[in-house]
Amino acid sequence: MSQSLIAALQNPALYPHPVDGFQVIETHISWVILTGPFAYKVKKPVNFGFLDFTNLNARKHFCGEELRLNQRLTNDLYLEVLPITGSAEAPQLGGEGPVIDYALKMRQFPQSGLLSTLQANGELTTAHIDEMAAQIAQFHLNAPKVPAEHEAGTPDSVMAPVRQNFEQIRPFLSDKADLLQLDALQAWAESSFERLKPLFAQRKAEGFIRECHGDIHLGNATVIDGKVVIFDCIEFNEPFRFTDVYADTGFLAMDLEDRGLKSLARRFISQYLELTGDYQGLELLNFYKAYRALVRAKVSLFSMPAEADPVQRATTLRQYRNYANLAESYSTIPSRFMAITHGVSAVGKSHVAMRLVEALGAIRLRSDVERKRLFGEQTVPNDPQAGIYSADASAATYTRLHEIAAVILRAGFPVVIDATYLKRDQRDGAAKIAEATGAPFLILDCNAPQAVIESWLALRQADKKDPSDATLVVIEAQQATREALTPAEILCSKRVQTNESGTLDTVVAQIRQRLPGL
Repeated sequence: MSQSLIAALQNPALYPHPVDGFQVIETHISWVILTGPFAYKVKKPVNFGFLDFTNLNARKHFCGEELRLNQRLTNDLYLEVLPITGSAEAPQLGGEGPVIDYALKMRQFPQSGLLSTLQANGELTTAHIDEMAAQIAQFHLNAPKVPAEHEAGTPDSVMAPVRQNFEQIRPFLSDKADLLQLDALQAWAESSFERLKPLFAQRKAEGFIRECHGDIHLGNATVIDGKVVIFDCIEFNEPFRFTDVYADTGFLAMDLEDRGLKSLARRFISQYLELTGDYQGLELLNFYKAYRALVRAKVSLFSMPAEADPVQRATTLRQYRNYANLAESYSTIPSRFMAITHGVSAVGKSHVAMRLVEALGAIRLRSDVERKRLFGEQTVPNDPQAGIYSADASAATYTRLHEIAAVILRAGFPVVIDATYLKRDQRDGAAKIAEATGAPFLILDCNAPQAVIESWLALRQADKKDPSDATLVVIEAQQATREALTPAEILCSKRVQTNESGTLDTVVAQIRQRLPGL
């Protein structure tokens, strides 16, 4: 019935709106009928184990779930579930009488707006990534917590699909090198799981298992009316979306890295963490990225025809190996360092810190963000030494920055702290964290002409998006009371002239030379 129904639905008279023409997009689980202004999605009556659409009531239920779940991240994109009545040869949309199937009505959008298409055309920007980070962070913060009694998110339920990957991949491989690599990856996964088991249990207990999206990648995000929209979440299988939020973020980071966009993946993770403050789970990131890469490796093998010719087999194996190598890259011993910025407000420290994020994989911590996470917005007007900027509040802010930095370093990541660090005791506190965690320590001494600082401050104040409350009065007070770097500190510092891009390029190259693992 299904094929005849899809053919019969390509009749303009059935639709209460103009039809520009018909195009059918077919996947292994659905048909999507494009009409111009709207798209209609009909689920195939199939059973793949991880989903079962063979029953009409099941298709109705999952159409409703797809509508409900995707409306969390979209606005006026997923519209309604319509019954299909009549017969396969003469169907009616939303008609009377016995229902033969269901269609999910959606607003149609051009495929040219997909972020995967923009990326292929070289048009994906940092603004797109920042917008995704903001949306996903807000989505995760508001997503319902999976009940504590639910199995999802327990250590064993996290590890079961990881082990299943290896079991399902192994029969497809015959090359000795491929099998040895798979054995090494499985050994790493098992040892990582044992090490992370207490953290998995802690995440479950603390409510970080949420009703997530389950399938965030560039192919499931588009630009509509100038805004990024994330769509097509997993509706058909609860365990696929009842996950730790890091499984969602790890999927997008892996997808970006698979596309050769490592700097954007790093930027996404750092921006996401600034917005959520969920640094305690960072140690799970590479575990979930490796899992997601191996899921894609497995799917590539599953897609190989049973009677594949040598060329098809070679193409599939090349795709598999790309994903297996990506998974292997997440198992390598990390190169860590701890960097702090040093300089007055509006000198360009945040830009310098973000460069270390994108170029070297550091996680950026911002004093302005963490201060307001601790104390909220400033409530004492016209007094830069009171309220959230009092001496006690500033001391607590630096203590918190150093605590988070230790968590990041122990998770295996470099860290850069974006703060003024104009006082020696603040710098000493950071140096002690680096020493305690065995990480190299670097001070980025940021400088720019006064006229440049004042122009950047004016731009920032006009934009009204930066978390800093600094004014020119604050900057002048900082310049008057700053404590110069000591001779010992100068030895572990690099001077950055922030208005000259070449000096920052040199610093990045020097760090990379000293720590080749980056």
